[in-house]
Amino acid sequence: MSCHPIVDAPAAEHPEALAYHHRWLLVDDQCQQLERSKAPDLVKLSIDVAYDCLVLKAPGMLRLDIVLDVIEDDDSVRFQAYSGGQAIDVVDEGDLVAAWFSNLLGQACRLVKVHPEATPPD
Repeated sequence: MSCHPIVDAPAAEHPEALAYHHRWLLVDDQCQQLERSKAPDLVKLSIDVAYDCLVLKAPGMLRLDIVLDVIEDDDSVRFQAYSGGQAIDVVDEGDLVAAWFSNLLGQACRLVKVHPEATPPD
C-alpha cells in the first residue's frame, strides 16, 4: 500500500511509511503549503523509508535522510503553517533541508513536520 509522507509529493511504497502519511509538508515564505501545482519538479522526488529515516532522492542531488521520530523540544523551530485554510502546528526541519528542497524546486521553501500532537492535513 502506498502513502504520501510529504503532502502532494510522490508516494512511498515501504510498509513502514504508512505510519507517516501526511506528516510533512512543504511551505513557502508565507507558511502556506506549497501545492504540487506550484512545485511541478516535486514529481522528480523519490521517497523511501530505511533505517528509521525518511530517505529522499532526486536526479542530480545528494541523498537526504531525515530521522523519522525526533522529539523536538526547541520551541524556536515550532510555528503555525497553513494547508487549505487549516492552521497546523509544525516543526521546521532546518536550513539544510530547506536548501535541498529549494534547490530541487527552484524556489524558496521549507520542509516542516506536523507536530506529534497536531492533526496532519487531509
